[in-house]
Amino acid sequence: MGYSYETYELANKILESVRAKNVRENEKKKRLFYMRFNRAREIETLLSQTAVSVAKSVLNGNDTKEQLKKLKNFNLSLQNELNEILTNANLPLNYLEVSYDCNKCKDTGYVDGKMCECFKKLLRSETYKRLNNLSPLSLSTFDSFNLEYYSSEETGTGVSNRRKMERILNHCINYADKFNLDSENLFMNGATGLGKTHLSLAIANTAINKGFGVIYASTPAIVSKLEKERFRRTEDNEDSEIHLINCDLLILDDLGTEFQTTFSNSTIYNIINSRILYNKPTIISTNIPPKKIQTSYSERLVSRLWGHYKLLNFCGQDVRTKLGAQKAKKSMSAEC
Repeated sequence: MGYSYETYELANKILESVRAKNVRENEKKKRLFYMRFNRAREIETLLSQTAVSVAKSVLNGNDTKEQLKKLKNFNLSLQNELNEILTNANLPLNYLEVSYDCNKCKDTGYVDGKMCECFKKLLRSETYKRLNNLSPLSLSTFDSFNLEYYSSEETGTGVSNRRKMERILNHCINYADKFNLDSENLFMNGATGLGKTHLSLAIANTAINKGFGVIYASTPAIVSKLEKERFRRTEDNEDSEIHLINCDLLILDDLGTEFQTTFSNSTIYNIINSRILYNKPTIISTNIPPKKIQTSYSERLVSRLWGHYKLLNFCGQDVRTKLGAQKAKKSMSAEC
């Protein structure tokens, strides 16, 4: 999977910082321990000195077999004494060892020359952050979604917009609570300002807190980024399309507002189709009516959307317009 040089550098710096923090905390812990148990400090000093003695003996060409045997027995007795001190202090035997975030690689990022899983996870996490920066929006919550902005009057179907949106809200809450790698795809459709972005970000918030890798991006922004990468390809470039395909949850906002070209259409199709093939959950939101979707995109893309996504039809009046009117009214009242 392609990562840029900058991403590797950033991940390395993060790991170095984590390792340094853990070493500092260990040194502080050891200092406090040695203040209480001076004999433990003496034992640690003796253990380090025996290692130096062995090295000197080897360098001098001496017969080290007998000496090594004596040092081994001596070290063992010292270690047993140290373990006894720790046990009497009700502390684990590994108390004086560094507590690393990752015990496999000891926060170095590599095990036997191979990249550790913790480093791979960190690279993915930093890449997702960089891609999510394409959106200026902060993560929303379900608690801040207010149904009061939707009309309670019955429509021609006999169900009010508020009731319809309550069902959608509950569906999204349930989706987020039970989110896993086998979750269904969602297609949020409706006019501007009805809460599609709010609810998709609330789902993202919950999924991220569960530890899943989530990428949220507006379709125009991500298409623009992929186009620049495609035509400015170098060895150090990130392959964002691969991350979009492989992340645990992809949220594509504002489908249909991108400048439609052969490149954009084929790229969007490849991402959506690949995630369906790999059984990766995707949430798509759009202001474009279903009929226009059918005329704007290829038949094969439309068939993927209608055949593999659950449709959520958002309804009501623009919530943002109502919020703006309320703020303006409060402002006028305050001035009076």
